[in-house]
Amino acid sequence: MSFVRVPTRLSFLSLLVVLSASTLRVNSQSCRNAPGDAGFPTDDAWSALNASISGRLTAAVPSGQFCRDRGGCTDAEWSSATFRAGIPGAMDYYYGVNPPEVCVHNSTTCGQGNVPLYAILATTAEDVQAGIAFAEAYNLRVAIKASGHDASGRSTARDSLLISTHLFQNISFHDDFQVGNNSMGTAVTVGSGVFLNNLYRAAKDQGKILVGGGAATVVAAGGYIQGGGHSPLSPLLGLAADNVLQFTIVTADSEVVTADETQNSDLFWALRGGGAGSWGVILSATFRTYPTFNGTHAITLINTSGSNATSTMADIMRLHAEHIFDMDDLRIGQYFFVFPNATSGFELTLTLNTYFPNVTEAVATAAIQPFLDDAVASGGRITSQSVEEMNINDILAGEDDAVGANLVMGSRLFPEDVYRNSPAVIGEMYTKLFERGDLADSPLFVGQVAANTHIDSAVTPKWRTSKTHMMVVNAWADDAEPSEVQAQTELFQKTQLPIFEEVIGTDGGAYSNEADLTELNFQTTFYGPNYDRLSEIKRKYDPSDRFIVEGGVGSERWDRDGFCMVV
Repeated sequence: MSFVRVPTRLSFLSLLVVLSASTLRVNSQSCRNAPGDAGFPTDDAWSALNASISGRLTAAVPSGQFCRDRGGCTDAEWSSATFRAGIPGAMDYYYGVNPPEVCVHNSTTCGQGNVPLYAILATTAEDVQAGIAFAEAYNLRVAIKASGHDASGRSTARDSLLISTHLFQNISFHDDFQVGNNSMGTAVTVGSGVFLNNLYRAAKDQGKILVGGGAATVVAAGGYIQGGGHSPLSPLLGLAADNVLQFTIVTADSEVVTADETQNSDLFWALRGGGAGSWGVILSATFRTYPTFNGTHAITLINTSGSNATSTMADIMRLHAEHIFDMDDLRIGQYFFVFPNATSGFELTLTLNTYFPNVTEAVATAAIQPFLDDAVASGGRITSQSVEEMNINDILAGEDDAVGANLVMGSRLFPEDVYRNSPAVIGEMYTKLFERGDLADSPLFVGQVAANTHIDSAVTPKWRTSKTHMMVVNAWADDAEPSEVQAQTELFQKTQLPIFEEVIGTDGGAYSNEADLTELNFQTTFYGPNYDRLSEIKRKYDPSDRFIVEGGVGSERWDRDGFCMVV
């Protein structure tokens, strides 16, 4: 069924009258309603919902089918996060859907897979309220999509109703934002569809900067902030969750709620680090802003090649661990990762993406040189280096993100003490990973993240003692056999996590936005000592578990699809 804009509009209140008269409210059911179930909405019910939101209900289709239906998509479109964000059923990554149902680029046949059945392309709070009320009345699975950047698939769900916030593009700056009777200084309120690159550009026009991620198309007021939100500016200014002042959100009872330190403060606490997709549909969030400044961005590539490529790279990573505190006084942010390059024999490349706030090009070049000298002495070869000083907003505001891969990831937060006391152990860990063919990706933090221990939020305390957030990514080709996909999705828990645990122990924490959602004890791994309190808040604001995602608060009561209760 597809829908077109209709000339008449039922009000949200009128829709509630229709729904309240329905006998299909079945919260006691153990499973959500799916097509073919007696309680699934009729065509007339879907049409009534569509009319109530001015025709903004649409059939959601997989991205491959979307491309096929329009006569094809170019390779550039297929790999563009900006392009995918405007397609209701498209996500940025594929993370283990059943291969026969995968709808890949240039597919001739497509199954729906775990793509929602219908999507509300919301433009108002009323649209969101209507969608949630409809899902509650008909006991439907709900998915929430801001940009679709989530690499763990929490913004999509099989047989669900998707609420898209992509069209919430409002940006408002404040000279003196008030929370209750308290002045919070300068701030920006941003809709839950605004990409970070557009937000950075708008902030530059105001002479401001805010704490946000390094990916161009991540939405600041979406899953990013709910997970905690790391940033190239985190060593200087803290996590994004440390810098948010207020949320406007539609909760499971279809009410528009303001959450900050003075009202609904428990929900405000949970929204800052308590996990994406578990609390409601965010309409907007308000972030603290700072005066903008110049910084220096350094990108360095170091190669190793030949029969000793892996052992040499592992030694370079040991050296990196030894030098990791060299630039702490400069409050740098650094994202570093190793990847293979097989264009001219086997090579490994270490990429260092380093952000120097309030630092000149000359100072930045001198600061990074000691590690580079040691890396070259160890057998590495610097193949590319760029160092450029410019406005920090321009450094962060990328044009787009390359997406479309099939992948899953796993991660752990690595304590500062490990790097300070046992850098050689870090090198040994890389040796084991490289010998297996595994590659690692890691942002570097501490600084203000550690200093913000006084902030009371749902951010796991493991963040406050960590030096890096270490990730491994496991990927597969479009034509991979089901057995290969299954093996890749199990790789982190079976083989890579034990290597991590040899270094940090078995009680490590992880950043839930970039993690393996099949963690056996996700409650502790993602949320630490905060889980019991988060569970109480979940029961208060979402007693029917309308917002369930894998690895999210309350998900232990549901199957992996969030569709049927298991306890």
